[in-house]
Amino acid sequence: MLGFVSLFMDVSSELIHGLLPVFLVSSLGASALAVGVIEGIAESTALIVKVFSGVLSDYFGKRKALAVIGYGLGALSKPLFALALTVNWVLAARFIDRIGKGIRGAPRDALVADLAPPEIRGAAYGLRQSLDTVGAFLGPLLGVALMFYWAGDFRTVFWYAVIPAAIAVSVLLFGVREPGTAAAARKPSAPIQWKTLAAMGDAYWFVVLVGAVFTLARFSEAFLILRAQQQGLPDSYAPLVLVAMNLVYAFSAYPLGKLADRMSHLTLLSGGLVALIVADLVLAQAQGLAAVGLGVALWGLHLGMTQGLLATMVADAAPAHLRGTAFGFFNLASGIAMLVASVLAGLLWDRLGPGVTFYAGAVFSLAALLMLAWRYRRAPAS
Repeated sequence: MLGFVSLFMDVSSELIHGLLPVFLVSSLGASALAVGVIEGIAESTALIVKVFSGVLSDYFGKRKALAVIGYGLGALSKPLFALALTVNWVLAARFIDRIGKGIRGAPRDALVADLAPPEIRGAAYGLRQSLDTVGAFLGPLLGVALMFYWAGDFRTVFWYAVIPAAIAVSVLLFGVREPGTAAAARKPSAPIQWKTLAAMGDAYWFVVLVGAVFTLARFSEAFLILRAQQQGLPDSYAPLVLVAMNLVYAFSAYPLGKLADRMSHLTLLSGGLVALIVADLVLAQAQGLAAVGLGVALWGLHLGMTQGLLATMVADAAPAHLRGTAFGFFNLASGIAMLVASVLAGLLWDRLGPGVTFYAGAVFSLAALLMLAWRYRRAPAS
């Protein structure tokens, strides 16, 4: 049920997200830097807010209520995109939408760990991620169909995003039951204490550090859409970039999640970083849409190899009663990195060109890969 909640909300969000960069540039006259700032603020807001929702879900021992609030805010933000007349209005809509994502993310991820036995936890995260990603390619496909039907009318198409968002909230309300063991076995006496953070352990903080450097390499997918548009993709087909990426992501997340239950996490994460480095290099040198398509597919593969895996590594490294807090601080670090990454990507794009943007991503990926190599030498069995 949690997977289907994610599926419907992603249909809604990606229907808009697949068109938003082109809408900003073509209809509202935004620059690549403006797109980067909007995406950086939006995505980092989602990640940073997760620290507070995660801590609160541990403190109160209730996760579903916070998830409902988060998904509800996401649904309420959708009409604002259809009404947007300026770049600032889009920024406000994205901000509200991502606050909702931030509120729901850590409690939902911790709820998966509450529901899934440890021996199949990687598969559980992979399954939820796969269903989430099915929505992430159905949404852009729906966007393409609606753009043709409504002759390129962005605003009318955006209104359709309200329907799957409402379905997502309904499925969560009536289809998900929080387990009786969701309440923490013991709670910190205050929501956040230094001794609580110290209790996480070195293995957890290493995952946080790697995740932050990884995020610097993995800036907003809006730049994949802009790269395809630059190589001649018509505006109405722009969402197909996310369709291609998320098809690969969806079909790889679950089997790779199961693989994570049987092999070294560091080895699998290293493979994901190699895939991202190759994707960046292909996109940096792309001449034509075929090359862009290859880069986008490799980008999707790296997501399938790493996103569910990182969630599994956080869940395994953190104490059970602090999982919400653990996901929250992991996403706090990633949120700060996402803001820096997206603004830097937009700045490099405007000043030095798209190629330099993707080369910079490859450099950050290599830095994360070297960190994993160092950790593997110290603890090859982890």
